[in-house]
Amino acid sequence: MGEDESAANPVGHLVELLDLEQIELNIFRGRSPEESLQRVFGGQVAGQALIAAGRTVDPGRPVHSLHAYFLRPGTPGVPIVYTVDRIRDGRSFTTRRVLGVQQGRTIFALTADFHLPETGPFEHQVAMPDVPDPESLPSALDEVGSVLGELPPFISRRQPFDLRYVDRLRWTKDELGGVEPRSAVWLRTVGKLVDDPLVHACAVTYASDMTLLDAVRVPVEPLWGKRHFDMASLDHAMWFHQPFRADEWLLYQQQSPVAVGGRGLAHGQLFTRDGRLAVSVMQEGLFRALPR
Repeated sequence: MGEDESAANPVGHLVELLDLEQIELNIFRGRSPEESLQRVFGGQVAGQALIAAGRTVDPGRPVHSLHAYFLRPGTPGVPIVYTVDRIRDGRSFTTRRVLGVQQGRTIFALTADFHLPETGPFEHQVAMPDVPDPESLPSALDEVGSVLGELPPFISRRQPFDLRYVDRLRWTKDELGGVEPRSAVWLRTVGKLVDDPLVHACAVTYASDMTLLDAVRVPVEPLWGKRHFDMASLDHAMWFHQPFRADEWLLYQQQSPVAVGGRGLAHGQLFTRDGRLAVSVMQEGLFRALPR
């Protein structure tokens, strides 16, 4: 799919990215689109690695957690090979370890666990925050485009999703006084996905890396426009609690409990429209000041 086709059908482009080619038993190859950016988007690599792991697991066992490390920056335009190690096939749990290799170097490592559904002795969850409905909020891409006149190059990775920030976007440092290290965004794919829970889990894995570190940045610089910090994901962990669809509205509540030593930690919770906590996310990012 070329660049023009990707813009016209962004969800199709996302599904194509997640549709890995199997080149040998336990070995898969994923596309990495040409981009004018320094590194491959981390959410893409995590989503592709989870697809590789899931392809080796009974579909009756959905993913319940993943833990990943971004070891080296990937090169845009160069395919990534994913090797799957079948660590464990137990009666209730299945564990897979995946390495992402590009040009002979390991750039990514993921461990994913899959759980045969069962009924527990009790249940509880935190309450979903009371926020405006997504229909009452502007599309982030429309809002950014109207203010900046053109979309930044990294915006292409957001095009498969309709993103709507709960809090108003701030455009100058003068507007940041007293802003808490937290952010919330409604998200869903801009088109329907197939009825495959693994595809929905991988789509949300992709999306979870797009805005989570916003919570670290929001007190110190506007989220859009020229950046004053180089930013990179260091690791990423997710827990999948309940079924959901990535093509239906999900509220992504994000906050940063600490930023120190050039690293910022962010915690995210994804709620379904009816208030069920579907996914929890943790990520640490590296932040370094860019030359003035």
